Amino acid sequence: MTETVVPGTIGELRARVEQFYAAQMRLLDSGEAEAWADTFTEDAVFSANGRSEPTRGRTAIAAAARLTSAELGAAGRIRRHWIGMSAVEPAGDGTVRVASYALIIETEVGGSPKVLMSTTCDDVLVDDGGLRVRHRVVARDDIAS
Repeated sequence: MTETVVPGTIGELRARVEQFYAAQMRLLDSGEAEAWADTFTEDAVFSANGRSEPTRGRTAIAAAARLTSAELGAAGRIRRHWIGMSAVEPAGDGTVRVASYALIIETEVGGSPKVLMSTTCDDVLVDDGGLRVRHRVVARDDIAS
């Protein structure tokens, strides 16, 4: 059973959500695919307007992250994800809705960093012993809706 996420104040909730994203993105950027995927629920859905189909389930999310990490390593590229300007809203069902901006910065080893993508990121978070993403929608700014 999913527990209610909402702590005592919106400030406490915001701090908890920001800490969650800081840890989550560090896992992704460090190539820790399994640990990153563990920040999603078992039945999570990850949708992106740059992909033809959503990725469904923690196992598939981990596989996609492993593949991307291997491709980046082989190409000598490092990615960093920055999530900010987050609107954090507790929902009546005990989940938390978070709407954020996200930048993906890529650096070729020996090169200069470049903004690869500018996106929005809309999440539904739940608490099952720790915050996890139940549903994520990423929308790239360069792709028409």
